[in-house]
Amino acid sequence: MARRLLFMTELSTLLAGLPGVDQVGAEQRAASLATRSIKTSAKAWAIDLSIRMVDLTTLEGADTPGKVRTLCAKAIRPEPSDPTCPSTAAICVYPSMVPVAAAALKGSGVHLASVATAFPSGQAPLQVKLDDTRAAVEAGADEIDMVISRGAFLAGDYQHVFDEIVAIKEACGKAHLKVILETGELGTYDNVRKASWLAMRAGADFIKTSTGKVAPAATLPVTMIMLEAVRDFRELTGRQVGVKPAGGIKTTKDAMKYLVVVNEVAGPDWLDPDWFRFGASSLLNDLLMQRQKLATGHYSGPDYVTVD
Repeated sequence: MARRLLFMTELSTLLAGLPGVDQVGAEQRAASLATRSIKTSAKAWAIDLSIRMVDLTTLEGADTPGKVRTLCAKAIRPEPSDPTCPSTAAICVYPSMVPVAAAALKGSGVHLASVATAFPSGQAPLQVKLDDTRAAVEAGADEIDMVISRGAFLAGDYQHVFDEIVAIKEACGKAHLKVILETGELGTYDNVRKASWLAMRAGADFIKTSTGKVAPAATLPVTMIMLEAVRDFRELTGRQVGVKPAGGIKTTKDAMKYLVVVNEVAGPDWLDPDWFRFGASSLLNDLLMQRQKLATGHYSGPDYVTVD
């Protein structure tokens, strides 16, 4: 009830008062930041940090227990022959695969994330979404990636979206909640900013760009706007919220661009897996290839990394 009253008073005023996003300015700034490079002396550190930020993800209808176990082993030891290579932040799977992943990750320190709430559409009754969330947490997930009801948001029913996030956050218990905005369906940067603030006010621990099932997925301008939101939210409330771009981030060069944007927009406090993640499947392979190149001076053959 207290959160609902907060929405009806303070938050409704806050959302209405958010400044509009200058689309041209935002895209120009993101493009400018993307041209900045990381010094060679810091590249090895940046690659290892990026590996530690990866939520290694498989969200396909053809997922099998064997594939999930293999991916968990890769998350724990991305480079089996090199014990200095860090583990990834998490594995992200469908709820049905959580028990398999929980057993495979036990004692590793790698987090177990599960999409829930009728991912990727979000088109299900709230009770179904709550049951989905509770089942994933009870099976071992310590992070839940939920999707907002984009239809309700685009219809202007912000209270419905807010109340759903509050309820799902409660259903998470001790698990962290990442709220997927599906920015490719929100239409405008103004909506991205508004949805970011709405999710944070409702209790999100992370805000996430995309499901990876809708184009466009993560983009630098959208991520920059979300980073501005978490920065400003911490200044206003004292609470820090993480950001997770997901979908379409495939190369080390891509990851480096995002790290630069994180540092320049939100600040170095967000350069940590606790506050910034990459939702990715193929990114890890390229990071490992580039890591090996830095160590040996040459690229390995195409069979150096596993094909997930």
